[in-house]
Amino acid sequence: MSFDALAQRISVTESHQKDVKIRKTGMAILGTWAVGNMITGAIGRSQTTGQTAYFHEMNLIWNVVNLGIAGAGYYFTATGEMPENASALLDDQVSFQKTLLFNAGLDLAYIAGGFYLMERAKNTTRRPERLKGYGKSVILQGSFLFVFDIILHTVHSKQSTQISDFLSHVHLSPNQVGFTLGL
Repeated sequence: MSFDALAQRISVTESHQKDVKIRKTGMAILGTWAVGNMITGAIGRSQTTGQTAYFHEMNLIWNVVNLGIAGAGYYFTATGEMPENASALLDDQVSFQKTLLFNAGLDLAYIAGGFYLMERAKNTTRRPERLKGYGKSVILQGSFLFVFDIILHTVHSKQSTQISDFLSHVHLSPNQVGFTLGL
C-alpha cells in the first residue's frame, strides 16, 4: 500500500539542487574575496614599505591558495553526481558540514598563529616588520575564513535539516518499511 503524505514529501533532486546552489555561492564568495585580496595585495605591496608592505604581501600569497580552493570547490560541486536517495544526500551534506566545522577550527589556529607572529616580532631584531605584517594578515584572513565557514555551515545545515526531519519518520527493518506521521 502506498500514499502521499504531502507534508512529508521531499524531492532529492530539488534538495540536491539547493545544496549545489549553496555550495557554489559559497565558493563564488570565497573566490571573490581571494581575487579582491590578490589585487589589493599586489598593489599594496608595490606601493608601501615596512609592515604594511608585508601585510599586503601575505594577503596576496594567502589568497592564491584561497582562489585555488574556491575554484576546485566550485568545479567539483558543479560536476558532482546527484546522490541516489535522500539518505545519500544527507550523508554528503553532513560530511560537508563536518568539513566546514573542521575548517573553522583551523581558522582559529590561523588567528592564534597570527597573534604569535605579532608577539614574536616584539622579541626579535631580524625583520620584525615582516612578522608584524604577516601576523596582521594571517589574523585578517583567519577571521574572514572563520566567519565564512560558520555562516556557510549555518546556511547549509538548514538545508540538511529538511532531509533529516523526513528521514526521522522513515523506519526500516529487514521485513518492512514504516512511516511515522506527526500529527
